[in-house]
Amino acid sequence: MDSVLSLITIFLLLIGSSGFNKNDFPKDFAFGSAISAYQWEGAANEDGRKPSIWDTFLHSRNQDNGDTACDGYHKYKEDVQLMVETGLPALRFSISWSRLIPNGRGLVNPKGLQFYNNFIHQLVIHGIEPHVTLFHYDLPQSLEDEYGGWRSRRIIKDFTAYVDVCFREFGNNVKFWNTINEANVFTIGGYNDGNSAPGRCSLPGKSCLSGNSSTEPYIVAHNLLLAHASASRLYKKKYKDIQGGSVGFSMFTIGFNASTSSKDDELAVQRARDFYMGWMFEPLIFGDYPEEMKRIVGSRLPVFTEEESEQVKGSADFLGINQYFGVVVSNNKLKPCPSRNTDFKSDVGVSLTFLSLSEYDASLWAMKDVLEYIKQRYGNPPIYILENGTPMKRDLQLQLKDTKRVEYLNAYIGAVLKAVRNGSDTRGYFVWSFMDLFEILSGYEFSFGMYYVNFSDPHLKRSPKLSAQWYSAFLKGNNTTFLGSQGITQLQTNFSSSS
Repeated sequence: MDSVLSLITIFLLLIGSSGFNKNDFPKDFAFGSAISAYQWEGAANEDGRKPSIWDTFLHSRNQDNGDTACDGYHKYKEDVQLMVETGLPALRFSISWSRLIPNGRGLVNPKGLQFYNNFIHQLVIHGIEPHVTLFHYDLPQSLEDEYGGWRSRRIIKDFTAYVDVCFREFGNNVKFWNTINEANVFTIGGYNDGNSAPGRCSLPGKSCLSGNSSTEPYIVAHNLLLAHASASRLYKKKYKDIQGGSVGFSMFTIGFNASTSSKDDELAVQRARDFYMGWMFEPLIFGDYPEEMKRIVGSRLPVFTEEESEQVKGSADFLGINQYFGVVVSNNKLKPCPSRNTDFKSDVGVSLTFLSLSEYDASLWAMKDVLEYIKQRYGNPPIYILENGTPMKRDLQLQLKDTKRVEYLNAYIGAVLKAVRNGSDTRGYFVWSFMDLFEILSGYEFSFGMYYVNFSDPHLKRSPKLSAQWYSAFLKGNNTTFLGSQGITQLQTNFSSSS
């Protein structure tokens, strides 16, 4: 692979000096890529690991699953070597709660503990900064069975005990902790729509066996915030002075644009921002939910006590955002109807038209919209973009020459640079994903990876795509990013011949 990277680098050095490169960002800006435990590790039934709600959800529906995934559990040294060759400065990954503490509470699994210590050690000795997510959707099934998992406040104590183990065992090598991944997506998918674990909803036409889409999303979100605040409080009290790290919280963010200039559509954009972002960002910044959200949801929205409000407020040292696309927003607020099923989306009362992830102008404004809104609304807190990428159907030749992904990443990184230059306190950017993974909603049909994984090969061979070569050159400060159709065509040609 080194010879391939060298040829690509030489080409990129020769084709011009316009555009931007890594050196245009602040010196301490964190560039990296990302994976997650359930989507990468595999070894689902090995060395003491017990099922998470994702194991149960997918197996009960006979869907693709992460039983093997990329087999990162066994191939982590090989994967770290790929990261080194790519020049990756940082990796964002998650810890499997049910591998580390199989029953959700109680005894720590020594083999799980050893795996994460070994993996983190490999990253650190090769100069790759670990950014650790503590909860990436995969709650131990035992806690879901015992008391309903995130629907119960009992989860706060168990989550705090789990993160205490992580802080204690890994904190000397980990300085960046993200407590909850995509809190809004986990909540809406798992408890409103029922299309992700644990698969709860009460919407007509859905196959959920149980749930209440009118109340459970708000209850779960409330408990996520309280659990995060508890973990943050623990870290500051017990570990921060010794380890010097920071604790954040992440949300899935969307760039919103009104479909018309009408007052109704402009209000709809703000309502969408309140429900999809302000829902959890506002308690973290201001200590309470958005006023419009409280007005619409009413008594179904849990209330923070004065003490809880103070605990949640200021509990995030940084905000993590996972950003992929923009949408056009139209108002569709309906008049109250007693017979209509109430759920999160009917509460929001908007229609969203999703823009293609390959529409680069949309990419530019979507990222800038989110970063500018956070800067203006929330007082410019530190931001880490923990996921950004685009999917492509899994076809070997199309995958390896993933021109669209190169164009997409270039557009988004350029948008981030503009936001930083405009004063946004954005401190990091992570490509989703480092390699093809088991994808939560699409299994193995689509992939986001910069490295192709041959899931039909018993050895799960990894191969670099065009995007891996491009990002590697960018990380090493050698390229000026995407330089037009002629440049990308030449890049493809050189990639093919060198491969």
